[in-house]
Amino acid sequence: MNYFAPVKFVHVSAVIITATLFIVRGIWMLRGSALLQHPFVRVAPHVNDTVLFVSALTLAAIVGQYPFVTGWLTAKVIGLVVYILLGHVALRRGRNRTERAVAFVAALGVLGYILAVARCRDPLACLGS
Repeated sequence: MNYFAPVKFVHVSAVIITATLFIVRGIWMLRGSALLQHPFVRVAPHVNDTVLFVSALTLAAIVGQYPFVTGWLTAKVIGLVVYILLGHVALRRGRNRTERAVAFVAALGVLGYILAVARCRDPLACLGS
């Protein structure tokens, strides 16, 4: 049985949920909303990111391409680490709202890069085409 399509569907769905949750949380952060402290908002992203990570590992195994072996997957993993760090600054560790806002915008840029790399399967994110 070919598991690629359903696993890819789960992965892409988790990406959309991750991006949506991050954008909503970023907007709430900029507005100083107390909604950021709601238990669902604090737990749901971690649950979804776990689904995202497991589906990514499963897809890599299905297609036989792995980070640090395949260039575009390596670029995605490095981008993911940068995105996580920037997101952490944006939503938790930024010293003030300006620093958080800059980190939020930078994280969105990195997320865009990761999506472009995934779409093009090229570490240059379609810059050459």
